[in-house]
Amino acid sequence: MKVPGPDHPITIEPEPRRVRVVVAGVAVAESRNALRLQEAQYPPVFYVPRSDIRADRFVASSRTTHCPYKGDAHYFDLVVDGTRRPDAVWSYGDPYPAVAAIRDHVAFYPDRVDAITLED
Repeated sequence: MKVPGPDHPITIEPEPRRVRVVVAGVAVAESRNALRLQEAQYPPVFYVPRSDIRADRFVASSRTTHCPYKGDAHYFDLVVDGTRRPDAVWSYGDPYPAVAAIRDHVAFYPDRVDAITLED
């Protein structure tokens, strides 16, 4: 386990705007309680609470990955009306203490969904 620091900063803040994720014309997630995670030089990632997703559109995948700063991630395919987006979503079920706020949240690859919008 690595701890974020000056050489690899990670910040997590509440996202004040509504985050909406769309696949095949269907909102698979919509939240005013999302978190914005900024890690080092990477683009920000929006983590949506599981309570604000359409769980019936999420199918567990066999893919897993490990991040030395966040822990083990598990993936989901998104399935909407015959459209399947493999491994489009990930979640850290037991994140490391430095990023514990993302527990019970999911994040989306922007290039595997049709849109991630931020609305006031």
